[in-house]
Order: sequence, then C-alpha cells, then structure tokens
Amino acid sequence: MLLSERNKSGATFALLGFSDYPELQVPLFLVFLAVYSITVVGNLGMIVIIKINPKLHNPMYFFLSYLSFVDLCYSSIVAPEMLVNLLVEDRTISLLGCVVQFFLFCTFVVTESFLLAVMAYDRFVAICNPLLYTVAMSQRLCVMLVVESYAWGVVCSLILTYSTFQLSFHGFNTISHFFCEFFSLPSLSCSDASLSQLLLFIFATFNEVSTLLIILTSYVFIVVTVLKMHSASHYKAFATCASHLTAITIFHDTILFLYCVPNSKNSMRTFKVASVFYTVVISMLNPLIYSLRNKDVKNTVSKIMDTKVFH
Repeated sequence: MLLSERNKSGATFALLGFSDYPELQVPLFLVFLAVYSITVVGNLGMIVIIKINPKLHNPMYFFLSYLSFVDLCYSSIVAPEMLVNLLVEDRTISLLGCVVQFFLFCTFVVTESFLLAVMAYDRFVAICNPLLYTVAMSQRLCVMLVVESYAWGVVCSLILTYSTFQLSFHGFNTISHFFCEFFSLPSLSCSDASLSQLLLFIFATFNEVSTLLIILTSYVFIVVTVLKMHSASHYKAFATCASHLTAITIFHDTILFLYCVPNSKNSMRTFKVASVFYTVVISMLNPLIYSLRNKDVKNTVSKIMDTKVFH
C-alpha cells in the first residue's frame, strides 16, 4: 500500500500559494492563465506540427515531440490547481490528492531532465558522426531511449512517493507553496523523515549530476568537432544546437538555483517565483524556443495558417 496505516485517518493539506498577497490574486490569475494557455497551445501545436510535416520525421523532432508532451503534462499537474486556488478561499487538498500530484509531477520532471540529456546525445551523434547518424540513431534506439527516460522517471517517483507517504501525517497541515512540492512534505511529518529526505537528496543529486554529465560531455565533443570544420560550417552546426542549449540552460539553472543554494539565501517568495518559472514558464518557453529558430517549423505553421485563411 502506498499510504501507511497511520495516514488513513484523513490528513488534509492547505496550499497557501500566493495567499500572502491578496491584492495580487486576480492579476496573478490572469497572468498565469495566459501563460498556461500559451503552454497548452504551444506544446500541442508542436506535437501536431511534427506529426504532419514529413521533414520533421527524424530523431531530433521525435524527442522534441515527447519533450512537448512532458512539458504539457507537468504544467497541467500544477497550473489548474494553482489557478483555482488564486480565486477561492478553500485551498485544501486531500492526502490522496497530494500523493497523486507529488507522484505525477516527480515523474515528469525526472523524465524531462533525461529527455534533455538524450537530445544532447542526439546532437552529438548528428554533428560528430553525420554519415552514421541515421544508422546510429535508429528508430528502435530512439524509442528505447524515450521509454527508458519515462521508466526511470516512474521508478524515481514511486520510490520517493512511497518513502514520503509512509511518514505519519495528522490533521490539518499548511504547505507554504502552490503545489505538493518535494521538500515541503517531509517537514510536515509527525515521524522521523530523515530516510525520506536522504532518498530525496540521493535521487536528486544522481539525476542532476548524471544528466549534466551527459550534456556537458556531448557538447565538449560537439565544440571540438565544430572547431575542426571550415569556418562557414561553424554557424550552421552551432545553430542546430542553439535551441537545445537554451532549453537546457533555463531548466537546469532554475533547478540548481532552487535546490542547491542554501535555504537561508532563498526567501520563500524567491523560492515560489523560481518554482513558478520551472513548473509553468519553462513549459511555455520550450515550444517558442524550438519553433522561433526553426525554418521547417515556421514554414509548417505558415502553411496551416494559410490553409485556414483561404478555406
């Protein structure tokens, strides 16, 4: 059983969110609604564009379509609840609801970090071994890499969720956040949370270090290879990596800022703002980053718009 016997008495949680700023509730609602709407349209649009354009049926866009799906999922786990809580007085969430949110969010965040690492490896093969690219990045390997990313996300999430919700929670608990965040829950437990916190630290460190190692190693080889090319080829080679590097930098910089800077240096307000950035804003930015710099994506969007206008 995921929930311990001690937690079947009906513990509830209140997500305080941005309730400290009542005058900002409506403006924040409108801003987050706009951001979430762009996120849904952008990521669904990216998936559809990749599906309908044969020019985009290659490994890079195969991974990008799954990245868009992950972005859509993990923002949808947090954003609707956050929007509702900005308008209502009752911000409670049941223990089971918190378990589900915790599990799904953890799954998709871990999956995203490994998908970004997989995409870095894809760029490494494309630039360093272009003649063997289609052979090395076969459809079977691409599917396997995506499945393994999701599988590891599920495994991590199951272990962390189980360890967290085997702790004892009683009565009414307040979470000074807008979702059931990883580090907030163990501190609310009535029992010893040291094992849960240790597991969280181990998995977070392993995931961050391993994905960054894959990314940095891939780009070191890419840079070395590009510098050996003729100068005319430099721009084209780096241009294919620019969108991916931008997405990686935003995602990992935010995660490192949130979880590697000592708590004393991050006020709760700063922590919440940074959390909004990586739970909602990054999901909105990724399709924009990849589409604005890509001629094939922009051409497909133009064709769709022209079809709708003239028919």
